[in-house]
Amino acid sequence: MDLVTKLEFLLALARERHFGRAARACGVSQPTLSAGLRGLEAQYGVLLVQRGARFQGMTPEGERILDHARRLVAEARALHADMQQLPQGLAGRLRLAVIPTALTMVPMLTTPFRAAHPGIDFTVLSRTSDEILGLLEDSQVDAGLTYLGGEPLGRVASIPLYREHYTLLVAAEAPLGTRETVTWAEVAQVPLCLLTPDMQNRRIIDGLLHAAGGQVAPTLESNSMIVLWAHVQTGRWASVMPSRLSGILGLSAGMRAIPITGAGPGVVVGLVSLDRDPATPLVAALRRQARLLAQELEPAR
Repeated sequence: MDLVTKLEFLLALARERHFGRAARACGVSQPTLSAGLRGLEAQYGVLLVQRGARFQGMTPEGERILDHARRLVAEARALHADMQQLPQGLAGRLRLAVIPTALTMVPMLTTPFRAAHPGIDFTVLSRTSDEILGLLEDSQVDAGLTYLGGEPLGRVASIPLYREHYTLLVAAEAPLGTRETVTWAEVAQVPLCLLTPDMQNRRIIDGLLHAAGGQVAPTLESNSMIVLWAHVQTGRWASVMPSRLSGILGLSAGMRAIPITGAGPGVVVGLVSLDRDPATPLVAALRRQARLLAQELEPAR
């Protein structure tokens, strides 16, 4: 069993915090995972995992090795991908993690990318901004679409794509439904369905509502934009959504998307990937595609 495999076992255990789940994530039996971890401990002469009837955590030495393990595993995967692609051009699977409000923008990136590189397949996951950074750090995804401002990003390279502006989605016959624009203070008076507080979009909206003197008391919360959208479509609920999202999903009869004024320039959404030079061929190509998309979206900022 090579060093990289043992380090992958350690990273999986740190992530899953359960021996059985870590083994399943690595596609091996639990005894194989345990043997690999013991081999790693013997190789370095230190105890890395606190063991008992169940996983109890990493030792200080185990915590120290994790950062090195992430870098080594990522570099090994990058080298493997690079060598595979030399004779045949780009091929493989590109793994993306995306904040819920940006999911409908993903085809603008993946469709032209695959047209240029037909050997590429995609996995797209919906995740919070915090989860995206964790997945990148653990090399579980290759890149993410997330907010670039307001909260720390860590050691990532970023490419701004567009600014997120907001609309009030409401039935035409509801209060404010006939307005051409509304303020955040007015939105604060409307019963809303919003994303859950673990989502950065929700924290952004909460901040805008609080700045306008309003209190945030949503009548429904969900971590899915589709759930919010379905409720708005009944005509009995209202929500705050990015204008690009409401434009792509469309509105049923009797629904309106009313621009909300006074939010400033808007929060930037962009592509993030680990800040490594050189990047893997897949990530380097994705960055080039993202820069092309940014040029296309620039006039709408």
